[in-house]
Amino acid sequence: MAESQNLQGETLLYLTDEQLRQGIEAMFFAYRGFTDDPDRILAGLSYGRAHHRALHFINCAPGTTVNNLLSILGVTKQSLNRVLRTLVEDGLVESRVGRNDKRERHLYLTEAGAALERDLSDAQRARMRAAYRQAGPEAVAGFRKVLEAMMDPDMRRAYQKLREGRG
Repeated sequence: MAESQNLQGETLLYLTDEQLRQGIEAMFFAYRGFTDDPDRILAGLSYGRAHHRALHFINCAPGTTVNNLLSILGVTKQSLNRVLRTLVEDGLVESRVGRNDKRERHLYLTEAGAALERDLSDAQRARMRAAYRQAGPEAVAGFRKVLEAMMDPDMRRAYQKLREGRG
């Protein structure tokens, strides 16, 4: 029994190129499924995934600064400003001048923005919940470890900081 577990562990440590290719393909198809539901909602509003990501992270950290959002999303300032301008004009995000530093802009979801973010996330949570239930707790823990191991160190720190902020 112990020997078969050891062999199974070794197989996982020494994956073939074919096994890695299959994992990459599975990730592409899973990501497509994960984004399909929100994409349908966003398309009806003439928004894209950048709008969704902005809403998501503003919701996770109300009052976050534009610079912090730039860092998390890894997009250009011009690109983010385009997205934020649309969200502010459409009444989904509120931008407030910083109290200590007037150059900073702090971002908050409005009631309408929070409702849209909830609709988008509910669709993804339902998909994740079903997949997690089917896979089981050990697979869920392993999946999170794999995702965290794939993150660049800076992104892993940002992810951990975000998780800590939610307690």
